Amino acid sequence: MTDQPENLVRANPGVPVIPFVNWGGLRALYVKEVRRFFKVQLQTIWAPAITTLLFLVIFTVALGGGGRMVMGIHFANFIAPGLIVMGMMQNAFANSSFSLLVGKIQGTIVDYLMPPLSSGEVLFALVAASMTRAVLVGLAVWLAMCFWPGVEVIPQHFWAVVWFGLMGSALLSFLGVLTSIWAEKFDHAAAVTNFVVQPLSLLSGTFYSVDALAPTFQTISHANPFFYVISGFRYGFIGIADSPIAAGALVLLGVNIVLGAICYVALTKGWKLKN
Repeated sequence: MTDQPENLVRANPGVPVIPFVNWGGLRALYVKEVRRFFKVQLQTIWAPAITTLLFLVIFTVALGGGGRMVMGIHFANFIAPGLIVMGMMQNAFANSSFSLLVGKIQGTIVDYLMPPLSSGEVLFALVAASMTRAVLVGLAVWLAMCFWPGVEVIPQHFWAVVWFGLMGSALLSFLGVLTSIWAEKFDHAAAVTNFVVQPLSLLSGTFYSVDALAPTFQTISHANPFFYVISGFRYGFIGIADSPIAAGALVLLGVNIVLGAICYVALTKGWKLKN
């Protein structure tokens, strides 16, 4: 058997041949997605950062008075890391759940399906762009908290901050892509946000220690992947966690692999994308 790309190159030496990975197309889609949310950065980056800071103000004023301690840490220092990564995850979901959905609604989904990009390349570009937005939001919130009185957000274990921050962002990015594939209108995506993402975020131990819960509720909390993101990310800042760090890191890696595989299969089959 002959090698078809080599034959094409010999017959048409001026015609470019796409290699195993279409790096140019992947980069173009990634840059497009980043530019899309960066054009409205006041809404996509700074507004979520301000909202997260308001959470910090409200909860520290309402619950942090009198020098309240949680796990031996001042309450403000306890909730600050969780608020940072919660803002990162929510914005990763918001970004990835928008792209394909708006393409289906506006009839421009062909712009994602027709270019010479594989399902893996499309998925990688969408997830990478969503994680980029999440990192930018996290950096904005962290920088503001560095100047906030009474809050210390200096990382003690930088590797944990990076790993759990990226794993949490990837988790919600994959979930957002899957939502964007499944949803047929914005109400469907909003339903996932209101009934899945928000409850799992608020019940992940961001504002309380899971160890203080009854055994039954501790078991339920440990079934929530968001819990491992919050616990591990907080460990990176304060050096204390209410879950085994290694186990949490592996759980998140496994969940991301499963979600990534589901998204890949859905994109490859064109589920709810192709007529």
